[in-house]
Amino acid sequence: MMARPFVKMNGAGNDFVVVNALETPFAPTADQARAISDRMTGEGCDQLIALEPSNTADAFMRVWNADGGQVETCGNALRCVGWILMQSSGKDRVVIDTLAGTTTARQEQDGRVTIDMGAPRLDWSQIPLDEAMDTRGIELQVGPIDDPVLHTPGAVSMGNPHVVFFMDHAPNDGFVRGTGSLIEHHPRFPEGVNVGFAHVLAPDHIRLRVWERGAGLTKACGTGACAALVAAARRGLSERAATVEVDGGELKIEWDEASGHVFMTGPVEVERTGTLSI
Repeated sequence: MMARPFVKMNGAGNDFVVVNALETPFAPTADQARAISDRMTGEGCDQLIALEPSNTADAFMRVWNADGGQVETCGNALRCVGWILMQSSGKDRVVIDTLAGTTTARQEQDGRVTIDMGAPRLDWSQIPLDEAMDTRGIELQVGPIDDPVLHTPGAVSMGNPHVVFFMDHAPNDGFVRGTGSLIEHHPRFPEGVNVGFAHVLAPDHIRLRVWERGAGLTKACGTGACAALVAAARRGLSERAATVEVDGGELKIEWDEASGHVFMTGPVEVERTGTLSI
């Protein structure tokens, strides 16, 4: 049995157990990651995060979803990890490597953290989809063929696959769970998909709920907020910068025209510290 200290953090309500593996490796099995994430019997979190050494960045961030599966990246976790690295180093800008690539975090004056999420990937093969189509509105619908409840969502990869449905209201929990779980493993998405339900309230304000691949309904999804803004802007439904309101708070998302990169600014909160028994 090995005891590992951890920090419990959240970014706009999306919560994480963060383990420092910079000196001592941390390699939980899928069962162990699931047990740690369990809200009834474990520490309880949406994602388990390990900070590992990197030759090219300040640290490498490894991410396990609550179902025990490893995923490429997590936007809200990048803010939390960026904050930890900036606090420990005294720097106001750090570089974090992930399976989805390298990103930078910077400290804002108001205590929030901004992440450069990189350029969205918009080609069907980059998301990936099962066949070629225009990702501004893909061929997918929910409900009867002649009267679908939802149809023609946008598809975006932010280093992980997202599909975004546009609605005229924010759906309730039951709808998000039922529809999200249906779409998450749809054959259109060979690697599965995160499912967003967006209600554009104004050109600079989007209400978003997300069913996360492997984690379910979460209070916030950073890459989902980025994907929603990109999908909305591509359809002329929003400006290139907007406040995206998620269940756990607000994220400011900007799709910068000059660089093509998406920047996400949002809050970071430390909940508690503790020790894992692995």
